[in-house]
This record gives sequence, C-alpha cells and structure tokens, in this order.
Amino acid sequence: MAAIVTSMNPLYIAVVAMLVQQAFAYMSGLIMPVAAPAVAADLGINPALVGVFTGCVFFAGMFAQVSCGAFIVRMGALRTSQISLCMMAAGLLAITSGLLPVIVIAAMVIGTGSAPSTPASSQILARYSPPHLAPLMFSIKQTGVPVGAMLAGLIVPLSVAHFGWRGAFVIGALMCLTLAVVLQPMRAEFDQDRDPNQRWSPATVIDTLRTVLRRRDLRVMAIAAFAFVGLQAVFASFFVIYMTGGLHYDLETAGFAFAIAQAVAIPARIFWGWMGSRFVSPRTMLGCLGLGMAAASVGMGLSGPTWPIAAIVLMACAYSATAVSWHGVLLAEVAKISPDGRVSAMTGGVLSFGSAGMMSFPLVFSAILGLTDIYAFGFFLAAVPAVVASVLLFRRDPPDLPSEAGNPITASEAR
Repeated sequence: MAAIVTSMNPLYIAVVAMLVQQAFAYMSGLIMPVAAPAVAADLGINPALVGVFTGCVFFAGMFAQVSCGAFIVRMGALRTSQISLCMMAAGLLAITSGLLPVIVIAAMVIGTGSAPSTPASSQILARYSPPHLAPLMFSIKQTGVPVGAMLAGLIVPLSVAHFGWRGAFVIGALMCLTLAVVLQPMRAEFDQDRDPNQRWSPATVIDTLRTVLRRRDLRVMAIAAFAFVGLQAVFASFFVIYMTGGLHYDLETAGFAFAIAQAVAIPARIFWGWMGSRFVSPRTMLGCLGLGMAAASVGMGLSGPTWPIAAIVLMACAYSATAVSWHGVLLAEVAKISPDGRVSAMTGGVLSFGSAGMMSFPLVFSAILGLTDIYAFGFFLAAVPAVVASVLLFRRDPPDLPSEAGNPITASEAR
C-alpha cells in the first residue's frame, strides 16, 4: 500500500483519502439525528432534543477547530485524522449506554474528534493542489460531507430495523476504526511536513482568532461559515424528524428522502467548484449560494402534509444543492487568502465560526419547536443570517494591507 501511495500522483490519493475521512466524520455526527425517533421512543425523551445533541457536538467542535492547527503541525495531518476517527468511534460506542449524561459527554467527544477533519485535509490538499484547480479539488474532497450524510440516511434506518438503534452506533464506530487502520500506509507521504517540536498554547488560539477577525477577507468568510453551516445543521438535524413528526412519514421513507437530497449535493459541490475555478469569483459564487439556501429554507418552512412526496424531496434537493454544497469554494478561498504557512490554522479559525453556527442554529430551532410545535418558524429564522452573509460577500471591500496579504495555498504550515 505504501508503494502504491508513493508511485501514484499524491494529489489523487489525497483527494480520495480525505474525501472518505470527511464522509465518516460527518456521518458520525448524523447517526443520532437520523436514529433520533427510535432512540427517543426507547429512552422516553422528546425527539426535538436532538438539537441539544447536535449543539453539544459542535460546541466542543468549535473550540477544537480553532485550536487544532498546532496539533496538526506537530503530529501531521494524516495522524490527526486517524486520532479523530478513533475519538469518534469511542463517542459512538459510549452512546449505546443509553445514559443521558454519558450521551452528552459522548456528543462532545464526537465533536472534538470530528473538528480537525477539515483543517487537516486542507493542510494536505494545500500542499498538492495547483492554485488554479484548488476550488475544484477542495470541492471534490468536500463531497465527503454529502457522502457521509447519504451513508447515514441509508445505513442508519436499515441498522435500526435489523439491529436496533444501538446496533447503528456500533456499526458506525467500526467503520471509523477500520478507516483509521486503512489510512496508516499513507502517513509517510502526507505527514512529511510535520514538526514534532511544535507546541500548543492559548496564545496560538488567540492569535488565530485575532487574525480571522482583523482581516476583512477572512472575517467575511467566517460570517459566511457561521450562516451557511448553521443552515446545513438545521437540515441535517431536523429534516428526518420533520418528515416523521411533522409530515407523518415512516423512518425508512424519511431516511431515503434524506439520502436522495444528499446525493444531489455531490455533483452540486463539484459543479460549484468548477464554476469557482473557471467562470465566477469564489466570493460571488458564495453570495449566490447564500441567497439560494435562504430561499430553500423558506420553501421548506412553507411545505406541509398536503404537499406530495415528490415536492418535499425536490425542496430538500434544492436545500442540499445550496446549503450542503458550498464548502469547497469557501475552503479554497480561505486557503488562498491565508497568511503564509497558516492554512490549517486559518481554516480552523474560520470553521470555528461555522461550528458556532452548527451549535446555535439547532439549539434555537429546538427551542422554537418546543415552544410552538411549528417547524416553519425555525426554517424561516434560519434563512436570515444567510441573506446577511450574501450581502457582505457581494460587497467589494478595499484590499487588506500588504503585510496581511494572502499567499499561495502551496505554502507549508508555519513552524
């Protein structure tokens, strides 16, 4: 396996390997939302509490993403990915206890484990991607997110039906552990740039956040990440529950519809990346996607039991094609404008704001749903930040000072 890695184009190996690890990372966070009806029925809790679970996952992920840059430099991006997979497996297995306090802790373990997946993969792709192909390469890699959602939508309902909800979490854990082992032969190639002398300190976290907030271009990317990831979280956390609880479909039908919608995001991500590499500036592309996902969220809120299933699936596909398909364009832009050698740190810093959106949007949605028992209000409110982000993305701000200018994405991580 090691010989194959060294003999083939490392870019192709990197894209495939990071796509799969991204898929498993996203799938791990979705097993609970998809299995929520069965878990809630067995434990006697309100299914709407899945928003609290998702909030815990991304509360932990928010801090892990902003601080993971130094760990990635020290251990290597590939080794960090392996450790992340093992942490997610541990969290999934802990959930099978059925104890609510343990489930909360497990959610935070999963969030901490999944957080470095994108910064680590960005660190690897930044070394191998030609700058003009970066939006496309990053978008292909980021198809791991809808692939992970498809896996959750297809595997989890079937696992629940045949092995119970605990079986679904065990299967997810075994998948993560298997991938951690499979990645091992690739480490010699992809962790060549690691620095064992790198140290972590609170100052590195503060510096990362300060850089993201002070630079206009990175700050806009952070705002967009907050709004867009939040909308994605609402879809991931509540679509299946909405179909089962609000529209009265069975779990397998809801899971299948969710999988179909996520499948649309795979070609959509590649298409948006291709557009961002060839015809449209990444900022303009992101602004258009922001308006599209806001409209899709409003459309989802307007849907109801009288709608035919085809219309519900079509609306879900529109939601997925926008709110679940922008990541590669944004990540390539962040890599391009990051200060020299700080790709993984700036990616983590920007995505920490995305984690804040992933944490807060489901919590607010859960609160609104618990108070009103109306799904539409949550979908309407979630659309507003995306419109604000789009306005900022369409603006043409003056360039930052030369000392803060971005650098080619092929730069290595700062020591």
